[in-house]
Amino acid sequence: MNVENKTVIISGASRGIGRATALMLAHHGANVVVTARNADELTALEKEATEGHVRGKIVAVPGDVSNEADMANVVKTTLEQFHHIDVVINNAGYGVFKNIDEISATEWDDLMATNVKGTFLLTKAALPFLKSQRNGHIVVVASDVAKRTFAGGALYTASKYAQEAFTGALRKEVRPYNIKVTGVYSGLVDSSFHAEGHRQESRGSWLKNEDMAESMLFIVSRPAHVVIDEFMVHPLSQEY
Repeated sequence: MNVENKTVIISGASRGIGRATALMLAHHGANVVVTARNADELTALEKEATEGHVRGKIVAVPGDVSNEADMANVVKTTLEQFHHIDVVINNAGYGVFKNIDEISATEWDDLMATNVKGTFLLTKAALPFLKSQRNGHIVVVASDVAKRTFAGGALYTASKYAQEAFTGALRKEVRPYNIKVTGVYSGLVDSSFHAEGHRQESRGSWLKNEDMAESMLFIVSRPAHVVIDEFMVHPLSQEY
């Protein structure tokens, strides 16, 4: 599980899986640049890491993943602070769950801008450096619904299918540069993703944010010659 002195960028890191992953990696000695739109929550995360005396460092760079200039700034700041990039974790995303005739065009555009365009823009911003150093690891946090559909999930599953397709094409493009690509497909997670909040009693058997953070740690700490192309993880209570 060695990530000592690795530099990691995580989007959607102000809460949930992204936040837990940032703390987990920093605890194990990685330097983590976290980005999200909520500057206050990012600052609180940065402060928690500092006061918690973790081995690595967390640096907050607020930004919107759907904004190309913001993602370019995240990469620029990372290189200024740590001079290299080892891992990029595309984690930002949210869900809208409605029947198709109830989804507005604005809801469609906004969700696609975060879940799909955001993955593209952060990846694109980091790629020139990763290619130049001929090394790196890009992780795309999708969902098990990148592999299946359900009623009321047309918009969200479409975004996750798009992420899976993007990840697959990216994997083929960058392997000649010695860059790893991993798609992460999780089942039910008790996180802030769900509108009704988290830590509900009915979710006692779901995956926790910390379970996902441990999974991320495992994925990005494999030896140089090992790549996990796809990582599917569910709570035992969930059928798949």
